[in-house]
Amino acid sequence: MNRRIDQTAVIAALRGAAPYIRLYKGRTFVVKAGGAIFGDLAGTRALVEQIAILHHLGIRVVMVHGGGPQLDEMQRSLGIEPRMVRGRRVTDHRSIDATTMVLNGLINTRILAACREVGLDAVGLSGVDAGLVRANRRPPAHVDGETVDYGYVGDIVSVDPTVIRKELDAGLMPVVSPISADDAGTVLNINADTVAAALGAALGAEKLILCTAAPGILEQREDPRSLVSYTDLAGLKRLERAGSLEDGMLPKASAIEAAIRGGVRRVHVISYHARDSVLAEVFTNEGTGTMIVADVKALLPAEQHSRETG
Repeated sequence: MNRRIDQTAVIAALRGAAPYIRLYKGRTFVVKAGGAIFGDLAGTRALVEQIAILHHLGIRVVMVHGGGPQLDEMQRSLGIEPRMVRGRRVTDHRSIDATTMVLNGLINTRILAACREVGLDAVGLSGVDAGLVRANRRPPAHVDGETVDYGYVGDIVSVDPTVIRKELDAGLMPVVSPISADDAGTVLNINADTVAAALGAALGAEKLILCTAAPGILEQREDPRSLVSYTDLAGLKRLERAGSLEDGMLPKASAIEAAIRGGVRRVHVISYHARDSVLAEVFTNEGTGTMIVADVKALLPAEQHSRETG
């Protein structure tokens, strides 16, 4: 009897997902995950398993990763105290080698190993590879009344996604570290959300999915019940003015705006702590986190209702 119930549930789930599978097959998704999840082997595997399902359903997935907690640990082991300014990391001359080792080495390889475990053909890249991301060193900036020299931090000049497209066409999933370089070969660190947004725009991605520790965007930062189910760019600005977005959410807000203005149709902010959050966000109207679009007036009434009541 239980077996029959399980079969019925599985079949119903497949039927419910079928319209989304038809809609997204052959489309490109960019999935960005923060470094915290990659300190947990079970969490890493759970995320990679979900991405593998997207891949096997014919969705062209590009994964971009951060590595903040691991980099903090590495910096402290070298006697360097990590410094963040409005959610962005200051990277001095002593830190850039450690940043490259952690992002291009430890984290990227760990993800590729998890992909091998679930039978997902993945290949590691960084912004340095084949001119993928061209950047300039960020000049000193005035922030909150002080002049901040971000050091070896890059601002994106351009993205050439040719190498990404070749890998996707070959049936591979690119796993991208946000390390890049300028035209003189100086290695630069770029915020991973920023890189993910730029790649999404350059690839004409259907979705940019930002996997975070938070359940999504919250109106009140300490209250998970204040989850914003959906909003648009004007709503995002209102949340920022109201003080709902601080620290690491500020670079995300900038990345979200850049992605949507660059042509990405929808951006999703979800929690990697929630079970199967990527699949639920993609294959159901209700979703699990926050969906951001250019203008909520373009959403179907059924979509708005489903996310409000889901």
